[in-house]
Amino acid sequence: QVQLVESGGGLVQAGGSLRLSCAASGSTFSINTMGWYRQAPGKQRELVARITSGGSTNYAYSVKGRFTISRNFAKNTVYLQMNSLKPEDTAVYYCNAWGVVDNYWGQGTQVTVSS
Repeated sequence: QVQLVESGGGLVQAGGSLRLSCAASGSTFSINTMGWYRQAPGKQRELVARITSGGSTNYAYSVKGRFTISRNFAKNTVYLQMNSLKPEDTAVYYCNAWGVVDNYWGQGTQVTVSS
């Protein structure tokens, strides 16, 4: 089993920055791709960014150029650096890990961007 714990969410003004962290524990050797998803009230959960074990990345069009996903394999941690935040980025952000036999989700961290 894999456990994921997110941190770094909070309240920030438009144009500001936040850095989210997701620490994985348990059977971390089984993890391949890790990513960040978000869900706003009344909306479906959507992919924000993901990174493979080989370092390949993908971003949602709405965040490309503003957000950067990175991964520290020694610390079993994935990060999401969010710059130039907009009110439309307000959501609960969830960490996701894709393993060999299953996938896993964190509990989520709230990001609120005020105008």
